[in-house]
Amino acid sequence: MVPTLESERLLLEKVGLKHASDTYLAWMNDPDVYRYLESGGDYSRNKLEEYLKKAEDNESLLFWAIFRKDINRHIGNIKIDPVSRRHNRAEYGILLGDKESWGMGFAREATQLVLHYCFEVLCIRKIALGVIADNSAAVSLYKRMGFSVEGHHKDDGFYEGRYCDALRMAMFRADWLNTKEI
Repeated sequence: MVPTLESERLLLEKVGLKHASDTYLAWMNDPDVYRYLESGGDYSRNKLEEYLKKAEDNESLLFWAIFRKDINRHIGNIKIDPVSRRHNRAEYGILLGDKESWGMGFAREATQLVLHYCFEVLCIRKIALGVIADNSAAVSLYKRMGFSVEGHHKDDGFYEGRYCDALRMAMFRADWLNTKEI
C-alpha cells in the first residue's frame, strides 16, 4: 500500500486513473517538461489513461501524485521503482510538470518526504537515480540533498538531437540518518 505523505506545502497521494487530466497530458507533450525524460512527446489521452491505470493496479509500486496544498493542484509525480528487496535498494524518479511551480522548492520538498519514508519506514539501504549531466538544476538539487555521483556515462542518451552524458547518483540510508532535514 502506498501511504499518503504530507508536508507543510505538499500532499503526496498514490497515482491513479483519477489523475488523468488535460493538464497532465499537456505536460507529457511539452518539450520543456519531457526534455530529459525517457518518455514524452507522443502521449494521447488513451496512452496516459492506460499508464495511470496500470500504475493504480500495481499494489507494490511506490508512485505518488504531488499536490500543492495552497492551490489544490496536481503539479507532478514522484516514484520509487523498482525496489529490490534482495539488494535493499531502489530507483528514484520525479516529474515536476507544472512550470508555474518550478524553482519554488517543491521538487526538494517532495523528495524529502519520499526519502524519509523510504529510509526511515521501509529501511531501504540505498536510493539511486539517473540524471542527464546537462540537467544542471537537477544535478545541483541532488547534490545539495546528499546524493553522490557514482558513475559518469559518456553519450548515454539521445536528447534534443544530440547524445548526452548521464550521471548515476545515489544516497545511502546511513548518510540520510546523519544528515536528514525532516
